[in-house]
Amino acid sequence: MVRVFLVDDHEVVRRGVAELLDSQPDLEIVGEAGTCREALDRIAATLPDIAVLDVHLPDGNGADLCREIRQRHRQVRCLMFTAFDDDDAVFASILADASGYLLKSAHGVDLVRAVRQVAEGRRLINPVAAARAAQQMRTMPAEDPRFGSLGLRERQILALIADGLTNRLIAEQLGLAEKTVKNYVSTMLAKLGLEHRTQAALFENDRKHARDDGAAGSASHR
Repeated sequence: MVRVFLVDDHEVVRRGVAELLDSQPDLEIVGEAGTCREALDRIAATLPDIAVLDVHLPDGNGADLCREIRQRHRQVRCLMFTAFDDDDAVFASILADASGYLLKSAHGVDLVRAVRQVAEGRRLINPVAAARAAQQMRTMPAEDPRFGSLGLRERQILALIADGLTNRLIAEQLGLAEKTVKNYVSTMLAKLGLEHRTQAALFENDRKHARDDGAAGSASHR
């Protein structure tokens, strides 16, 4: 029996997918979530075989969520299931170690087949997109290892700090208590080896500029 967890912010979509997969004799829905935060908590509690993830979620994106799941629970494979068919989303999913990428325009039988194939350890990423992502990875500047130490929520908060948001505004946007955001900021600063949020904002802006410059350089050589 393959145990499946669904992450999508649209309840109607989750219900339809759940009914489809649960109707299969070898598939079982063990949990659902509509946000990244709910997903991380509930996946830790259920430890499914497969997590089916939407790309765009209210408090983050599916690629970052996939990366976090894979870092915490290597046994959980991730299948991206989204309406967005663009290179950036596919590239982000490949970097996040997703096992597959399937559009919501696919037929139900395609989704069932994809879940089974991912459960068997197969990768369902378009080979052309995978090759393009591999080329881009080779030409990207090395990521600051300090950024790699941050969790999903800390990365979200860092990006919002770089955008100039206060703890109160960050709390409102992410649906957290202001005290919780303050705790995340303190932990994030410690991991980055920084003392205050202005330094964090500069760190994030410099990191983005380096990444964008690297991507631009890669494009100019094509």
